[in-house]
Amino acid sequence: MNDKLIIYQILTRLFTNGNKYCVPNGTIEQNGCGKMNDITSHVLEPIRSLGSTHVWYTGIIEHATKTDYSRFGIRPDNPYIVKGRAGSPYAIKDYYDIDPRFGTMEDMDRLIAEAKKRDMYIVMDLVVNHCSDEHEWFKKACEDPDGEYGKYFYIADAKDYKLPNNWRSYFGGPVWDLLPGHTDKYYMHVFHKKQPDLNWENPKLREEIYKMINWWLDRGVAGFRIDAIMNIKKPNIYTSYPADRDDGLASIDNMLHDAEGIDDFLHEMKTETFEKHQAFTVGEVFTDRPDALEAFIGNNGHFSSMFDFAETIAGKSDDGWYKCKPVVWGEEYKKAAFGTQKRLGDIGFISNIIENHDEPRGVSHYIPEADVSDTSKKMLAAVNVMLRGLPFIYQGQELGMTNVVFHSIDEIDDCSTLDEYQVALDAGLTPESAFKAVVPYSRDNARTPFQWDATANAGFTTGTPWLKVNPNYTDINAAEQANRPDSMYHWYKELIALRKNPEYKDVVVYGEFVPYKEEQTNLMAYYRKGTDRTLLVVANYQHDAQDVVLPGTYKKVLMNNLDTLDLNGDILHMPGYQAVIFEM
Repeated sequence: MNDKLIIYQILTRLFTNGNKYCVPNGTIEQNGCGKMNDITSHVLEPIRSLGSTHVWYTGIIEHATKTDYSRFGIRPDNPYIVKGRAGSPYAIKDYYDIDPRFGTMEDMDRLIAEAKKRDMYIVMDLVVNHCSDEHEWFKKACEDPDGEYGKYFYIADAKDYKLPNNWRSYFGGPVWDLLPGHTDKYYMHVFHKKQPDLNWENPKLREEIYKMINWWLDRGVAGFRIDAIMNIKKPNIYTSYPADRDDGLASIDNMLHDAEGIDDFLHEMKTETFEKHQAFTVGEVFTDRPDALEAFIGNNGHFSSMFDFAETIAGKSDDGWYKCKPVVWGEEYKKAAFGTQKRLGDIGFISNIIENHDEPRGVSHYIPEADVSDTSKKMLAAVNVMLRGLPFIYQGQELGMTNVVFHSIDEIDDCSTLDEYQVALDAGLTPESAFKAVVPYSRDNARTPFQWDATANAGFTTGTPWLKVNPNYTDINAAEQANRPDSMYHWYKELIALRKNPEYKDVVVYGEFVPYKEEQTNLMAYYRKGTDRTLLVVANYQHDAQDVVLPGTYKKVLMNNLDTLDLNGDILHMPGYQAVIFEM
C-alpha cells in the first residue's frame, strides 16, 4: 500500500468554481464555490499526469457555515459564531453527507468512480475528536445533559461559575463555554466553540464513530487523513496547570503530554475499521512520546503514516505568533528534517510536507523573501520529495504559489490569525506591528483560490471570491507552467517520476537515509541507499555559492535545477540554491 504513494491535497472550495457572477460576501447563489462536479476529467487528468496516486479532498463533509441552506430544510447556523466566512469544515453537522456547497453524494460517488478508472484513490478528512454544535448529538445533549447524548460530550457542572480547569483552546480563550440553554453547565471544546469535543471514554460514542468510518470505506473511499487525533484522550478534566500567559490559562499541550491510554482507543479503531478494509491512513499526530514512531506507524502501528511537523513548528514560540521566526531556512530546516529522518530509520513511512491548508506557503516560509525564485523553489522541492517517506503535495505547491500580500487585518478570514493578532496587541504591540508579525503565519496564505491561468481572478471565477486571489497569478499559474518544460510543475513531475521509476523504487521508496557533510553550514545533503543503488542529494540552501567535496565518482546526474554543473575533480562548486541528485 505504501509503494510509491503521492498524495495531492485539494481544498475543494478554492480549487475550481464554475460560477461566473460573484459579489463580495454574497450568498451561495451569488458566489458559489468549487464543487465536486467541477472536478472533471480535465482536472483529474493533470493531477494524474503529475504522478499522484491519491487525492485528498479537504473539508467536504457537511459542516457549520454562514451559508443559508434553509431551502434544503437545513437550519441556518448563527453567523456570529461560525469561524470565518468560509465556515467551519471541521465542525461536522452530518457525518453521512457531503456539504451542500460542494454537491451531493451522487457527485462524490462519481468522483470515486472516475478516480478508480485512472488508478487513483480518494482520501477524506476524518474528524472524530469533535463535531459541530449543530450536530444532532449535541442538540440532544443540550436538551438533556444527563441523558444518553449528554454522555457523548464533556459536560461539567458550573460550580460558582468557576471553570473546571484553566486549559487554553487552540484558538485562544478557555476550552469551556456555557452549555446552550443552561447556566449551570459547561461543555468542552479544545478548538473553536462551534466544535464541542466528543467523549471517547463512552463506548457507545466509539461504536457510532466506527459505524460511520466503515460506511465511508464500504462506499469506496480508500482512506483518511485523521484530524487532531491526539486530542481524543483527555486526562483528568478537573486538573489545572500553571498559567503561562497573562490570561491565567495554560497551553493545551499540557493535556497532550499527560494523556495516557490513547493507544487502546487507536488500536480498537484500527481493528474495527481500517484493518478490515486495508485503508490508507495518515494521522495528524502531535506528540513528544519517545515511542511515537513505532507506536503510530511501525509494523503494528495505528496508522499507515503520520505527518512530520518538525519543520512547521521550528521557530515557533508558545508565547504567540508575534514571537515566532517568520522564515525557517538553511540550518534550521536541515536540523528539523534530518532529526525526524534519523529517528525514523526503517520504522515506517512518515508523511513529508512543506505546506497544507493549515500552514503558510512553504516557499515563503522556508526561503527568505529576497531569495524566492524558481531555482530556490526547486531546491526546496527536491530536498523534501527525496526524503524517506510519503510526499504530500498541496494544491498550488507544484506551481510554487507564494504567500499573499495582505494590507490590513480586515482582509483576514482565519480565526487563528485573528486570535494571534489579539495576543500580539495584548502583549503591547501596535496594530501595525501586530499585523506584520502574524500575517506570515496565517493559514489564509494557503487558502486563496487556485491559480489556473492569467485571466481575471486566476480563472477561478469571474466574480469576487471570499478570499482575494494572489496578485502574482499572472506570473504563477497552471496554464503557463504546463507548457513550459523548465517550470515548477514539470520539476515536480520529474521528481515524482523518479520516485515511481521501477529502476529506483528500492532506493527512493525504501532506501536508507544517511546524512552527508551534515556539519557544513547551509548544505543539505544526504544519501538514499538501497540494495543495489545509491543516490546522493546535494543542495546549497543559501544565496551565496559554496564548494562541496563529493565522496567519489558519480554514475550519472539524475536531476539538476540549473543548466550547469561546475565540477573540478571532486570539488563541486554550487551557486546559490542549486540542487543536484546524483546516482553514485
